[in-house]
Amino acid sequence: MKVYLYEKIWMWGSALLIVAFLGSLLATTFGLGIRPPSHVETIDPKAVRTDPRFAASGVTVRPDGSVRVVALAQIWAFVPNEIRVPAGRPVTFRVTSPDVLHGFQIVGTNVNAMVAPGYVSQVTTTFHRPGEYLIVCNEYCGLGHHVMAGKLIVEAAP
Repeated sequence: MKVYLYEKIWMWGSALLIVAFLGSLLATTFGLGIRPPSHVETIDPKAVRTDPRFAASGVTVRPDGSVRVVALAQIWAFVPNEIRVPAGRPVTFRVTSPDVLHGFQIVGTNVNAMVAPGYVSQVTTTFHRPGEYLIVCNEYCGLGHHVMAGKLIVEAAP
């Protein structure tokens, strides 16, 4: 008789765990609105250099004072290789790849994005401290991966 009791306890316990997992999944999906990314901005990897969004890479200061950086991560370099932005302003990085999967990490900051061909990665942050930061590819992209680096220079606001 005790054997059946233990089996029933384990069956009910397992069923309760499944219900709890499904309940937490439903609560985060519908209650908190947490969903996987969708409607991601796409781009034709073969036409990246002629696409108007990425034809001119570099830094642009918008009328509201925010900064937009358009960059390419390609075998085995970042274009532009040196980026200069002002401190204390929101900076939006828009990065894509025309060839293989890359990473875009600014060492010592919270900027870390995966750059996949066919997709536009976008990250916004504010750099409060002037200085030089290393930009590295943190996704293995081939034989020259170890030399793929760039430089971010955060300049003091005037």
